[in-house]
Amino acid sequence: MWSGPRNISTAMMRSFGARPDTVVVDEPLYAHYLAETGLEHPGREEILASQPRRWADAVAGLLAPVGAGVYYQKHMTHHLLAQVGREWLGEVANAYLIRDPAHVVASYAKVRGEPTLEDLGYPQQVEIFRAHGGPVVDAADVLRDPAGTLSALCAALGLPWDPAMLSWPAGRRDTDGVWAPHWYAAVERSTGFAPYDPRPAEVPVRLLPLVERAMPLYEELAARRL
Repeated sequence: MWSGPRNISTAMMRSFGARPDTVVVDEPLYAHYLAETGLEHPGREEILASQPRRWADAVAGLLAPVGAGVYYQKHMTHHLLAQVGREWLGEVANAYLIRDPAHVVASYAKVRGEPTLEDLGYPQQVEIFRAHGGPVVDAADVLRDPAGTLSALCAALGLPWDPAMLSWPAGRRDTDGVWAPHWYAAVERSTGFAPYDPRPAEVPVRLLPLVERAMPLYEELAARRL
């Protein structure tokens, strides 16, 4: 599942993790991303120690058997740096979690002042989609109608629908990344998807051009959403 930041990607991981036939993995390319970019993220050293730093080693784990019918991989598209090989993407079923750029940028601006288009992950999402296709779901649709949207996603992936995906116990998971204490407080309190919030995004004026650049990429994917 390829998602940009400031989306419901962790809640989606909780949803799939509630299935008894599924094993989940949380952002397995994060350590490689930090090692290559040198960025200072909260918990950087813990992250680097918790995952393979070489992308090829991380990918080998993503293609290995996990002892379950479904291996749900929560990926951040901005972690897919240019040097990361793409051949393995043809060996997995790719799906895409998108969100209106205005809401993404408004949320991102609260935690990092000047995001780039690549930080938001839209170019990488479109790259993967054009090469490999796969089902697209919009976060707004998931929140408006979790059962309808997720059952359509399961059907598109050839999976049986399981209503267990609609709720989960509160708390942390062993499968959460070591960065969870910095970012997952809200999802740790959750027991299901939050209600849809129809309020418009409040985007800082200086970041409106970024929304305009991201919008055609979002719209390309949104036109194909379930």
